Amino acid sequence: MEFRHLGRSGLMVSEISYGNWLTHGSQVEEEAAIACVHAALDEGITSFDTADVYAGTKAEEVLGKALKGVRRESIEIFTKVYWPTGPGPNDRGLSRKHIFESIHGSLRRLQTDYVDLYQAHRFDYETPLEETLRAFDDLVRQGKVLYVGVSEWTADQIAQALKIADEMGFDRIVSNQPQYSMLWRVIEGEVVPFCEKEGIGQVVFSPIAQGVLTGKYLPGRPPPPASRATDPNGSGFVSRFLRDDVLTRVQELKPIASDLGLTMAQLAVAWVLQNPNVSSAIVGASRPEQIRDNAKASGVRLDAEVMRKIDEVLGPVVERDPAKTKSMSPPSRPR
Repeated sequence: MEFRHLGRSGLMVSEISYGNWLTHGSQVEEEAAIACVHAALDEGITSFDTADVYAGTKAEEVLGKALKGVRRESIEIFTKVYWPTGPGPNDRGLSRKHIFESIHGSLRRLQTDYVDLYQAHRFDYETPLEETLRAFDDLVRQGKVLYVGVSEWTADQIAQALKIADEMGFDRIVSNQPQYSMLWRVIEGEVVPFCEKEGIGQVVFSPIAQGVLTGKYLPGRPPPPASRATDPNGSGFVSRFLRDDVLTRVQELKPIASDLGLTMAQLAVAWVLQNPNVSSAIVGASRPEQIRDNAKASGVRLDAEVMRKIDEVLGPVVERDPAKTKSMSPPSRPR
């Protein structure tokens, strides 16, 4: 496993992070989930991504159990706050109240005194940015959070946050966690150039496009049973890629992967890691062998000709519209 700096910070993270967005507490039994975490550790993965909302808080619990007994100094735990975690009006968003209550719940479930990275899971239009950033900064001062970041914020939103942080002496954002893959490149036009300039690293999710880039979804065929496309929590994310024109072109990547001695999944993960602004790529797994397979993408170098061939194959089905990032944050807090 190779390691990269998280943006311009001093924190090193594994090129591949293990994420339990859907795979703990919903799709997979607890024992299997713990086996996946242990397989990640065996592969040299040290960075683990979760969020308070994943599997209705169950994901953090399972990750905490799985990491029990692991030397805390040897791993990096990332979690997030924004989405609803309870029925009340303050059980969501980025208010000071919800941030403080959320981090205390996360620390309890993860069985740790601090998280290495705490990220705003979306932009909250209903809370003053100063309030959110001061709450984050207070958690840093209290030692409950070491670094702060965001997820799916636009370049303008990140710029606003950096301006306030600099003016008020708060710790700066060091990471952004966007969706990014060969098929979904909306961050390349605005977010990546701005973040490169400001020293913010991308911790990208869905590098395999919810499994689409493995080639397992075939044009004209129903999705395989027990796949992301049939999980009610994940089907919304993956459905945008389940068009026959997309699936047909994805099948044409198979010879490229084969020539390189890579699986389709390894090629997809290696592709996002060619972007120097990417600090880590998050992969999930429902079986230990999946994480072992994906971990082999670390350190793979794709030359310019391979990158050109991939662009040629995917061509018109790649989504590049930077405005799609803004649409990831709801205009008001989810009810």
